Amino acid sequence: MSPETRRFHAVLRGYAERNDGAVALWGDTLKINYTALFAEVTYRQERLRDEGVKVVALALDNGVDAILWDLAILFEGLTCLTLPPFFSPAQRDHCLEQSHAERVIAEPHLDAELHAGGYRKTGEFWCRAFEGRPSMPSGTAKLTFTSGTTGTPKGVCLSADSVLRVARELHQASHASDPRHHLALLPIAILLENLGCYAALYAGATLSVPSQKSLGIQGASAVDAAQLLGCLALRQPHSLILVPQLLLMLVIAAEQKAFSPHGLRFAAVGGARVSKALLHRAGQLGLPVYEGYGLSECASVVSLNRPEAQRPGSVGKPLPHVEIRLAEDGEVLIKGSTLLGYLGQAEAPGEWWPSGDLGAFDADGFLYLKGRKKHQFVTSYGRNVNPDWIEAELTQSGVIAQAFVYGEAQPHNHALLWPLRADCTEAQLQAAVDAANSGLPDYAHVHRWTRLDQPFSAANGLLTANGRPRRDAIVARYQTLLAPALNEEMSS
Repeated sequence: MSPETRRFHAVLRGYAERNDGAVALWGDTLKINYTALFAEVTYRQERLRDEGVKVVALALDNGVDAILWDLAILFEGLTCLTLPPFFSPAQRDHCLEQSHAERVIAEPHLDAELHAGGYRKTGEFWCRAFEGRPSMPSGTAKLTFTSGTTGTPKGVCLSADSVLRVARELHQASHASDPRHHLALLPIAILLENLGCYAALYAGATLSVPSQKSLGIQGASAVDAAQLLGCLALRQPHSLILVPQLLLMLVIAAEQKAFSPHGLRFAAVGGARVSKALLHRAGQLGLPVYEGYGLSECASVVSLNRPEAQRPGSVGKPLPHVEIRLAEDGEVLIKGSTLLGYLGQAEAPGEWWPSGDLGAFDADGFLYLKGRKKHQFVTSYGRNVNPDWIEAELTQSGVIAQAFVYGEAQPHNHALLWPLRADCTEAQLQAAVDAANSGLPDYAHVHRWTRLDQPFSAANGLLTANGRPRRDAIVARYQTLLAPALNEEMSS
């Protein structure tokens, strides 16, 4: 075992030997204590050892079983490939082929898909033999595929030490709040939630892992708010990891007295830019929200606001395990817990990882993000604009579900909007745009907008599988709307 793996294993063994009956895992119905957890993980390690393989894929919904297999793979020193439930069949097939996953543990609804992919079921394992070995860096413990800007996921190879160091730092960051019950809202196949689960186990807390179905969450973005709020009311967690849209849902519910935030002690939010206005609304309601920043290539979280060091609007100070500096053009460069490499690429990463994000530090060392370097456009007046920033402001109003802003070489910025509700009026959309504009400098204002006739989705090729806009595809689809002056010039 690596040093961090030995440390984590010893912590869990200590909780098991204490044998005080504390609940470790709580699935849809099943609860097990730390003694049973450790025994189950040890048994599953033996099962994996008998298989004699190197790469094991998990295609499981959140639950006790998923955590136990994940820990067994980690402690056995194998490579764990996690497949999010929102990946398409083609993406899952790509990940399995690229990684040479010899064993897959999957939900029953994937049986036909795995059988068609050349796997055969033996007990609880789907088995397949591969010729040769994948080009994977030595010491890869976690293989996480990011969907990126195209439909073909890219495999990020991470060591156990990198992953567990981040989990330990997350535990330390929330320690002052003493969360004793973490509920996993996001799929644990997503690295951020996976590490949040490890952090809860580091603390000896209860880790709630209800299935996504019981939470009312389907795919990458569909949420049954009433079902989710009912689960939160029943379980009363102390800590959560949220994406901005889930935070907005909780804020609206709390404002309507449909959700009580008073038992919550620590809610980390990340994955996309969060509006400062939304953070202010959350603070007024007593929601203990702490915005952070991270990326898969750096084993997830690299900076985070904390109870003792918080500045709304920033993504916090760097965690102790990393160093962050800015390139001359403002790009955020990160050193520490970076990837071993990409699957299938022989080139090793450099000491400093170029994040692709633009940022700035204030005098006290808090990091502020200014958008994606590659998303930046330049207006015809020569102003640099990051659309992520404007889109975040537009979608935090509770009126607009999706927004896409474009202004490359144009005198005016144009937004494509999809409302949260079908009965939303044009006047309500305009009011939401006006509200966002009021907090933006003039060069970032939305001057024109168009109401879409359908939302962006992975199915129509305008979103990645994890919900990020495919900008080039959107511009190509809506070019005549977004850049009419340019089109007129080209046709003349």
